[in-house]
Amino acid sequence: MQTLIDNGVAFIVALQAMGDWLIFPMKLFSNLGTEEFYFLVLPLIYWCVDSALGLRVGLILVTSNMLNTMGKVLFAGPRPYWVSSHVRALWPETSFGIPSGHAQHAVSVWGIIAAYYKKTWVWVAALALIFLIGFSRLYLGSHFPQDVLLGWCIGGLLLWAFTRLWEPIAEWLRTKTLYHQIFIAFIVSMIFIVLGLGAAALRSNYQVPQDWINNALLAGTEQPDPVDRSGIFTSAGTFFGLAVGAAWILSIGGYQASGPILKRILRYIVGLIGVLVFWKGLGAIFPTGDGFIFYALRYIRYGLIGWWVAGGALWIFVRFKLAERVNSI
Repeated sequence: MQTLIDNGVAFIVALQAMGDWLIFPMKLFSNLGTEEFYFLVLPLIYWCVDSALGLRVGLILVTSNMLNTMGKVLFAGPRPYWVSSHVRALWPETSFGIPSGHAQHAVSVWGIIAAYYKKTWVWVAALALIFLIGFSRLYLGSHFPQDVLLGWCIGGLLLWAFTRLWEPIAEWLRTKTLYHQIFIAFIVSMIFIVLGLGAAALRSNYQVPQDWINNALLAGTEQPDPVDRSGIFTSAGTFFGLAVGAAWILSIGGYQASGPILKRILRYIVGLIGVLVFWKGLGAIFPTGDGFIFYALRYIRYGLIGWWVAGGALWIFVRFKLAERVNSI
C-alpha cells in the first residue's frame, strides 16, 4: 500500500508541475461531478426532458452515493495532500479518499444517460466526461490513481446492475399496490442505513494519524473528519423520497415532461423554489448534530426533497397546467 501511495504522490506532483493553467479547466470538470451539480441536473432532466430517464438518474445517483460513503469508511484511505506536503490541495476534502466519489458518480450518472439513449455520440461524450472528471481529481490533489480506478470500477458495476435489473424490478413493482411500493422503498432505505451504520461502526474509535492532520493544516485546509454518519441518512432519505414520489405520481396518472419550452422553463423555476424550501428552509429549522433525533430529521428532510422532485412538484405542474398527466414514468 505504501508503494501505491508513494508512486501516486510522485504522479500527482508531476501532473501539478504541468502548470497552473490547468487549474480552471480541472476545477470545471470536477464541478461536473459534484452532488450540487447533479442536484441541479436531476430535476432538469426529470421535469423538463424525460421523466423516465430522470428517475433512473436519481435512483442510481443516491445508490452510488450510499455505496461510496460505505466504501470510503471501509477502505479508510488518505487524500494525497494528507500524506505529502509536496501535493497542493487544489480541491480540499475532509472525507476519506478511496474510492473517488466523483469518478464513481460520473460512471453511474453519465453512463445511465448513455445507456438510456443508446447512441454512439452520447456514449462518446459520456466516456469523455467520465475520464476528464476522474483525471481532474488527480491533478487537483484530491485522489490517488487507485482511488479513481476503484471509483470507476464500482460505478461500472452499479451501472451494469441498473441496466440489467431495472426492467425486471419495474415489472415486479407494477404488480404491487401503492402502499406495498412505499413499504418496499422504506425497507430498502432502512437497509441502506443498517449497512452504512455497520460500516461506520468499524471506524467508531478511529483516530486520524497526526501527520495527516498536520499536512492538511499546512496546506491551509480543514483537518480531516472522515467518519460522518449524516451522509448515510441523506442518501437513504433521498432514495425513499424519490421512490415514494415516483410511485405516487404514477398511481394518479403519471407525468409527461414534454411541452412548450416556456412551460418547461417555468416548471424548472417553480420546482427549484420548492427544492430550496425543503433543502435550505428545513435545513435552517432542523437542528444538526449526532444522535437519533438529528439523523431522523435529516432522513425526513431529504425524504421530502426526494418526494418533491419525483412527485410533489409534478403534481403542482399538472395542477397549474404546466404539464400533462400521462402515464409515462
